[in-house]
Formats: sequence, C-alpha cells, structure tokens
Amino acid sequence: MPTTSSGTAYSLCGPENASVVTLIHGLGVNRLMWEPFETALANQHQVLSYDILGHGGSRRPDEPLSLQLFSDQLQDLLSELDIERCAVVGFSLGGMINRRFAMGHPERTSALVILNSPHERTAEAQQLVEERVMDTAMGGPGATIDTSLKRWFTPQFLATDDPIIHKVQTWILGNDPQTYTEARQVLASGVTELIRPTQPIETPTLVMTCENDSGSSPEMTYAISREIAGSRAVVIPGLQHMGLSEQPGMFIYEILDFLQTVESKSA
Repeated sequence: MPTTSSGTAYSLCGPENASVVTLIHGLGVNRLMWEPFETALANQHQVLSYDILGHGGSRRPDEPLSLQLFSDQLQDLLSELDIERCAVVGFSLGGMINRRFAMGHPERTSALVILNSPHERTAEAQQLVEERVMDTAMGGPGATIDTSLKRWFTPQFLATDDPIIHKVQTWILGNDPQTYTEARQVLASGVTELIRPTQPIETPTLVMTCENDSGSSPEMTYAISREIAGSRAVVIPGLQHMGLSEQPGMFIYEILDFLQTVESKSA
C-alpha cells in the first residue's frame, strides 16, 4: 500500500481523468471497509481511500487526535496527490471529519456524503458515549467489542457469521489502546465543533443513516440535513450502524445517484 511522505497509507483506483471521490472510514476500522464501494465507484470515478491517523497503515501522531488534526491529514493527502477538489464520503467518525474539512476547505470539497454520523446528543446519550470512552481507556478495544458488534449489525446478520463481522472485530482489536481511546474521545466530544456552525456548509450534501442506528439516529441525520441548505437526507430501513457493510448496495445506489446529480448540475 502506498504511503505519503507524512505517513498516510492510501489507495487510489479508477479512471485517471475522472472526478475524485475520497472515502473516510470510521473509528477503529480502516480503508479496507470500503472495498465494495471502491469496486462500484471506480467505474465512473477515481476513488481515493486512506487510513486515518493511528489506524491501519497510517502513522500514529505525537499530538493528541482531534477533528482538526484529521482534517489537516486529508488536506495534506490531497495536496501531495495533486487533487485540487473532490467529493468526500465519510462514515461515522469519518462523517465528522469530512464535515470539519468542508467547513475549513469549501473550495476543495465538490460534494459531501455523510454516512451514519452523529449530531447533537441528549445528555443521557452523551453520558453513555463518554462511559464508553472510559471503558476503552481502562480495558482497551476489547472492553466494548461485544456490545459494539450488537449495536452495529442486526441480529439476523450476526447469526450468518459473515466474514465482514470477523474482519471488523479483528480490525478493532488490533488498534493501539491509547490511539483508539483518543479517537473514541474525538467521536464523543467533536460533535460540538460541528453543530450550528457560524459559517454553514454550502457544499452539495447527502446525509444517510439507518433506521435502527442508535448512535447516529434518523433524528440526527435530519438535524444535520437541516443545517446544510439543499441537502438530501435518506434513512435506510431496518439496519443498524454498520448497515453499509451489511447491505452495501443500498448505500452505493444512493451515493452514485447523488454524485451523478451533482455532476450534471455543475456540467
């Protein structure tokens, strides 16, 4: 896997002169989660996927993780690859990173796709997320893996013992405990940087989640959409947080349709 001079592991595929779509994964996993999406998107786009800091093959930074640090990583990656502008797809924590990037670099963001990503939480929900940070700090990634898998996948899918379940479990357990805790803290507290922005995002945006995603609920998706004028909100029925791995085709269809609409309007 190629790596930039600043230590970001990435993959770039698809037609050389096509528009670029960048994929940002979520907490504890890595760029390999996007394989079904890369295959589908690369027919019409250049597809850039990468490991966020402290994940997969990318470096673990000396400074504490933050949304700004993750946004700077993307900025540096695009600059090193001479990509002036792209659509940015982000899942969960990745959907926070791409919002932060769009707020700081609107000129480099042609479109946003925010998947299963949180918005402002109730006090009770925020306390629960903070408790998971503490559990991780004390027990490492393994402390929360069983309950996480039950939140992320439907019971029916877990019963199939699908290979992606084991991949996700392996990726999570393979994380450095301190880095995973820091990234989880960004997921817990970083939302405050994104809600009710003084300079609203004006980039064409698709916001998606799943009906039974407790941490990135349909209500949160609609709240994100209300803060971005002209955005489209889609809720996939029946699935949970990692619905995009359970039923990737349902997400791919919406993303391709959205990107085609954006590009036809800008042509």
